[in-house]
Amino acid sequence: MNSLEGVRVLELARYQAGPRGGMILSDLGAEVIKIERPGGEETRGNPPMVRGQSVYFTVYNRGKKSICIDMRNPEGKAVFADLVKTADIVLENFRPGTMEQMGFGYETLKALNPRIILVSVSGFGQYGPYKDRPAFDPLGQAMSGLMALTGQPVGQPLGTASSIIDRTTALHATIGCLAALRHRDRTGEGQVVDVCLLDSALTLVEIPTSYYLATGEEGGEAGRPPYKSADGYVVISATGREMAARLFQLVSGDGADGGPVNASTSGDRRKILEDWCATRSSEDICATLMDLGIPVAPVKTIPQVAADPHLWAREMLVKVDDAVAGEMYVPGVAMKLSKTPGRVNGVPTPGQHTDAVLTEWLGYDPARLAALRAAKAIA
Repeated sequence: MNSLEGVRVLELARYQAGPRGGMILSDLGAEVIKIERPGGEETRGNPPMVRGQSVYFTVYNRGKKSICIDMRNPEGKAVFADLVKTADIVLENFRPGTMEQMGFGYETLKALNPRIILVSVSGFGQYGPYKDRPAFDPLGQAMSGLMALTGQPVGQPLGTASSIIDRTTALHATIGCLAALRHRDRTGEGQVVDVCLLDSALTLVEIPTSYYLATGEEGGEAGRPPYKSADGYVVISATGREMAARLFQLVSGDGADGGPVNASTSGDRRKILEDWCATRSSEDICATLMDLGIPVAPVKTIPQVAADPHLWAREMLVKVDDAVAGEMYVPGVAMKLSKTPGRVNGVPTPGQHTDAVLTEWLGYDPARLAALRAAKAIA
């Protein structure tokens, strides 16, 4: 048995922040039903593609079941209402107010099922001056100050290559969902979980923001550019006086016997390290500093990451069967639980589980399914 076995999730979510939350719940054992429009969610066509399958869609939707419902069709809405009565969680990432316009705001969901938990993922939250604005990950990076910090001290603001705010928001959605389930275990009551990109982004700049509010000065954290080696780049994290002393004793004799590092500024110290690294290979730098117990790592390319034996040993890179591509690789379960390890499965085709879910969850018979299909309420 997995941790969330028996928990039923209805996912009305697209792109990353919402679906990745559903992915984590599925990894932990929940039955996640992805409700798609007839024909499938639009991100099924998002690049990059492998043999006709979207890697983007596969990564965030593996392990889920797919049913296709036309949520604009009155009969389709009636099917969704029936599903809500038997579900534990509704996960959505529409703009605030959209669920109400669809006829399924929290009060309506609560009337259908008092135990239901509504997890709402948005750009700026369900309230506040910005709540009606559309948003994607880069806006969270920009508006939180993270983009400005990432560009320091080398120059202009710099966004991350991956959607780090979407992924962080998905974690917050999952944590909030688990907390709401725990509350419901004690009280029998559902509730709303409201998470958004900007709130999540702020958690990534919490130290400099708190420092500024306390002092009126900027500081606390800045960018962390790597050091160039003779054949690539390395990251060195010698934090603390004793560790810094060992490092600078090695590279210049500075800080011997655990005394203070004499280079006058962080800029001076960085120049010393830059000069030392520039003449050595990344492998030599890493081996030398590891022997001293100093945290160091090469800056790896994606091909190097994909070949990393540590990630394979921890099952963080997993091959799954795929109905379209034949097979795909997806990330493994990041939380290693000793008793309930979770699971990773492939991605469903559009509507693959429509009949099975409506039969199992709701007891619909073949005649009912045929009538709904004829009315174009399901697909």
